[in-house]
Amino acid sequence: MPTPEVSVIVNCLNGEAYLREALDSVLAQTYTDWEVVFWDNASTDATGTIAKRYGDRVRYFRSGETHPLGKARNLAIQQARGRYLAFLDSDDLWFPRKLEKQVAVFDRSPRLGFVYCDTIFFDAKREMGPVYGRHKPPRGMAFRELLGDYFLSLETVVVRREALESLPEWFDERFNVVEEKDLFLRLAHDYEIDCVDEPLAKWRVHEQSWTHTHYDLFSVENTLLLEKLRARYPELDVEYVEEVRAFTKKIAWQGALAEWKAGHPDRCRELLRPYASRSPRMAAAYALSYLGTGAFNWLSPVYMRYRRLRPGRAA
Repeated sequence: MPTPEVSVIVNCLNGEAYLREALDSVLAQTYTDWEVVFWDNASTDATGTIAKRYGDRVRYFRSGETHPLGKARNLAIQQARGRYLAFLDSDDLWFPRKLEKQVAVFDRSPRLGFVYCDTIFFDAKREMGPVYGRHKPPRGMAFRELLGDYFLSLETVVVRREALESLPEWFDERFNVVEEKDLFLRLAHDYEIDCVDEPLAKWRVHEQSWTHTHYDLFSVENTLLLEKLRARYPELDVEYVEEVRAFTKKIAWQGALAEWKAGHPDRCRELLRPYASRSPRMAAAYALSYLGTGAFNWLSPVYMRYRRLRPGRAA
């Protein structure tokens, strides 16, 4: 078979609810030189049946057991043949000209590691607007911006295969929720990045998503990620003082919310206390935590709606 220009990596675990929409959005691309590498992470629903119905357009692979997401993504990449790798999880969508517009950007510079675009958050009721809006996303060597205020969403990114293979590892196989953040930070440290400054994708918000059901992992994995970055880049705490401070503050915020949600308001306040005097949002959460988990359940949808419109923002 001829080698495709783009390999579309689709990882899925029990994604039957939205899978057809995701795959149909790939088939609707105006850019047609692609393959889909579909990795079924040992699903127990109809995921496999749905994917196989697409025939040769979808190269289907299945794990014998459920792996951490970082490892599952690497297993899919090992099967990819394209010069560029695009990522689409089974509950997200692409607009028809996404690949056409992003692949064209790579011709501008051989130093580009990846190209991203804007995305639109949506749920069953409404669209919540594009992520960036009037905020112009950074281009060029943007490791500093990503470290202090991570803003990427996986379905928006197309990676140059050559850049990926220059790294000593791809996705970190320990991670389930920050595996993409780790990879894109390391790429951005070594390579320029660029952006198509318009929405070319849609990120579906729903309560069964991996992000929603595993929120307690964010502070744990981000702590490990920061340790990893410090070991990899010894200059990190000297050259990126403000960005590391923002990263650490975000870890405290994520850990506090996880403790509050789990019914441990005392631990929540302990994590928030060093920042409450300087952050209105943390001060509000600190005060509301005295009302117990019920207050968290009331506040969470409000906060998440705000967060989705301003992803990656530090607390």
